[in-house]
Amino acid sequence: MLCRMMPKKRKTGSVPVYLNVYDLTPINGYAYWLGLGVYHSGVQVHEVEYAFGAHDHDTSGIFEVEPKHCPGFTFRKSLLIGRTDLGAKEVRGLMEKLAQDYQGNTYHLIRKNCNHFCKDVCIQLTGKPIPSWVNRLARLGKKNQTNQPHSFVHSFIHSFLYLSVFWCM
Repeated sequence: MLCRMMPKKRKTGSVPVYLNVYDLTPINGYAYWLGLGVYHSGVQVHEVEYAFGAHDHDTSGIFEVEPKHCPGFTFRKSLLIGRTDLGAKEVRGLMEKLAQDYQGNTYHLIRKNCNHFCKDVCIQLTGKPIPSWVNRLARLGKKNQTNQPHSFVHSFIHSFLYLSVFWCM
């Protein structure tokens, strides 16, 4: 008897799931090549893009836009994350379920942002997370928030965000 050395192929769905990545600032044009940047992202499935944003109310922060056209951001690229078998109504149901965890007034730049939302959605739809570079600055900020609020990395992130905003003016 032979032992199976190859992993079983996982069944993939028929509907593509894309991560649409946007620049928050023109400085990303330079920072991207250094592995840095401040990005917004949304998940595109069934010709609808879902994203998460902040507002002051305890209602859903999840919103829908035309794919690759999120207002206020500059589209950078679209990445195929995987495929799903969920239909459009099932995806909409998933978004309604996630809306309980993604209220607009719970948004936080470092702990709970649009990229965290997209990671959760992609894992639920495809079993795969988003690429780590999309949310790198938030991860670096989170690591340095605990015991060293004035660490070099924390200062760098705040300086980068400040310069990004200043550059846009």
